[in-house]
Amino acid sequence: MHKELRVAAYAVCVRDDSVLLARWVAGDGSKRWTLPGGGMDHGEDPYDTVIREADEETGYVVEPVALLGVDSLRRRYPRRLGAVADFHGVRIVYEGRVVGGALRHETSGSTDRAAWHPLADVATLDRVSLVDAGLALWHARPPTGHLP
Repeated sequence: MHKELRVAAYAVCVRDDSVLLARWVAGDGSKRWTLPGGGMDHGEDPYDTVIREADEETGYVVEPVALLGVDSLRRRYPRRLGAVADFHGVRIVYEGRVVGGALRHETSGSTDRAAWHPLADVATLDRVSLVDAGLALWHARPPTGHLP
């Protein structure tokens, strides 16, 4: 079994009871909302990752103002030639504040749209689990950075 580790950093940006989300386009063409952010480049600090990724996906300059916590997930999926991948994602979640830029959509990346969504409507969106995990960390602000 092939082991894959991905470390990424994301921002929970809440303003006027709305959260900033980016629409992720999966390899199969399906689309689901996610937090702005993404994978770290080798040697990159997670703080810098979240700033870069939020800008790429939303057009905003985002300042990380608090480390909310770390979320981890593990799943298996098929790979080519009958192999199976054991995927482990480590997701570092910051609270972010928009300090500049202007909302725009990414044109050549893993997302195709960015938008503010009322917090009350998030449960109705087609979204990845990271949105719920990030908002739970934002609400609870656990001192350990980990939700039970």
